Amino acid sequence: MKMRLATLLLLITTSITRAETPTTLNGWPLVFSEDFEKGRDRWEVTDEASWTHRVVAGNGVFGINRRESAYKPPFRSALHIALIKDVTAADFVLTFKVRSTKDTGNHRDCCIIFNHQDPANFYYAHLGAKPDPASGQIMIVQNAPRRPLTQNTKPVPWTDQWHQVKVVRDAAKGSIEVFFDDMTTPQLSANDKTFGKGRIGIGSFDDMNDFDDVRLYARQ
Repeated sequence: MKMRLATLLLLITTSITRAETPTTLNGWPLVFSEDFEKGRDRWEVTDEASWTHRVVAGNGVFGINRRESAYKPPFRSALHIALIKDVTAADFVLTFKVRSTKDTGNHRDCCIIFNHQDPANFYYAHLGAKPDPASGQIMIVQNAPRRPLTQNTKPVPWTDQWHQVKVVRDAAKGSIEVFFDDMTTPQLSANDKTFGKGRIGIGSFDDMNDFDDVRLYARQ
C-alpha cells in the first residue's frame, strides 16, 4: 500500500510539474528551460566570481553573490550578466523567478538582457525599485552609455520573497513589454526596432539576486 501511495504521489507531482511548464506560449514553442537543478553549465557570465550556483532548501538556484564586479563593460551598463549559451531569438516570451537577497532600498534591481549583439549593443530592462532616468527603465546600449527608452515613474514593488517576471518582445513590431508579478499589466513598455535577433540573459546592474525557473518561448 505504501509503495502504491508513493507511486501515485510521484505521478501526481510529475503531472503538476509538467502542467506548470507549457510547451507553447503565445503560440511560440518552448526553446529553453532551466531550473538549475543540474547546475548552470548552459550559462555564460561576465564575471565568474560574482555568480554562484547553490541549493537553498532543496532547490537549485543561480545568483549574484556580491554587488561589486570585475567586469568592465565597454559602455556604462549592467555589470552582472548571465547569457544563455547557444540560443538567440528576435521575438520571444521570457519568464523567470527572481528573489532579491540584499535589501539595498531604492537600489534593489534585476536586469533582463535581450537582443544582445555584442557587449556594446543590446537592450536591457532595469527593474529598479525607485525609478529615475537611470533606474527602472528599458535601456538601450548602442556603442554608447545606456540611455532610457522609457520614462517610467512607477516603483517596482520589491520584497524579500520570490517575484515573477515576464518579458514579451516582438522585433518586427518593435514592441517590448516587461511584467513584474502582475502578468496582465506591463510594468514597463517601449517600442524600438534597433536590434533584432540576439542573445538573452538575466542579471543586475549592481545588486544581489537569486534566479530560478527560466523559460524561453521563441518564434522559430
